[in-house]
Amino acid sequence: MNGSKAPFAVRWRDRRNRILLDQRFHKLAMKFGIGRFFARRSAQKLFDLTAGFIYSQVLAAGIRAGLFEHLAKGPTSPAETARAIGLPDDGTRRLLAASASLDLADKLSDGRFMLGPQGAALLANPGIAAMVRHHDAIYADLADPLKALETRGGGELAKLWDYKGPDQDRPTGETERYTALMTASQDLVAAETLRVFNISGYTRILDIGGGSGRFLTHVATRNANAELHLLDRKTVADLAREALRSHPASHRFTVHGGNFLDAPLPDGCDLITLVRILHDHDDDIVLALLDRISHALRPSRGTLLISEPMADERARSRIGDAYFNIYLHAMGTGRPRTPSELTRFLERTGFSRIRHLSTGMPIATSALVAETR
Repeated sequence: MNGSKAPFAVRWRDRRNRILLDQRFHKLAMKFGIGRFFARRSAQKLFDLTAGFIYSQVLAAGIRAGLFEHLAKGPTSPAETARAIGLPDDGTRRLLAASASLDLADKLSDGRFMLGPQGAALLANPGIAAMVRHHDAIYADLADPLKALETRGGGELAKLWDYKGPDQDRPTGETERYTALMTASQDLVAAETLRVFNISGYTRILDIGGGSGRFLTHVATRNANAELHLLDRKTVADLAREALRSHPASHRFTVHGGNFLDAPLPDGCDLITLVRILHDHDDDIVLALLDRISHALRPSRGTLLISEPMADERARSRIGDAYFNIYLHAMGTGRPRTPSELTRFLERTGFSRIRHLSTGMPIATSALVAETR
């Protein structure tokens, strides 16, 4: 399609690209203040894309070295910091300077450093640091990005959790590490989910794929009487029983081990929750699971709560189309879905009164609520 027959959206983008590809335009733009402003802004964006890996490694180095915990104690010199984190003086100065450029640290006029705004946000959300440590696996998979895109899964990230493999008799090291990661990053998701969804009125709640039970412990603080059930693979269920045994409300928890596609679901639940579950699975698995849940909830006319990061309805979604799109490809299963896609899946499997709950942290999670017909 070309010329005047092309849609306007195509024509103006084609015109824009022709202008931006013309070196004469760039020379002319640099002669004017507004042109230089836009040129600098564009160059900075392109540089950030180019340097993104360096930025992420600065963050990883700071986390591994305990830099941000040290900076949180107050102003410190590079020499003091070097002794505290165990790096040579030169390496410490470089790490401090890089961290300050990314707002992870603040440099004072006397040459000392303190914790920066992004560093403070990092320490306030321990799950972020856990995710950064976990990123070693996906960095290894993406060392050759074209090779990674040729084959779905099969790399280091996929080894952390083999959804398609058989369940084991006891937790493996990979299962324990992945469950620990999900636990560490669950608090922010749980807090935001339960801020926008009132869970207090339900009496029998099942969390499918509940991991170590972290989400249900948050539920327990907001609903003092409900029976709380958790279903996950047998190896993970063992970890959940151990984690919940010492909880003050341990008598309210029941842990079930099994595959969510064929294990019996507890009867009489009026709420079932799926927290960061559906985006880990392909469409056929998602539809089969939603159909099971729909039938399980139908007698009690129950409610389903879905909470997970979702793709943006717009074409430009860094969360969905960049991060999770590539991450889940490396994982070997699943994809990010928009709320409208999930809504269609819910309608196909017998749900109605579907509502999208807006959260304040869509980068962490979004939520959908649906009821059985």
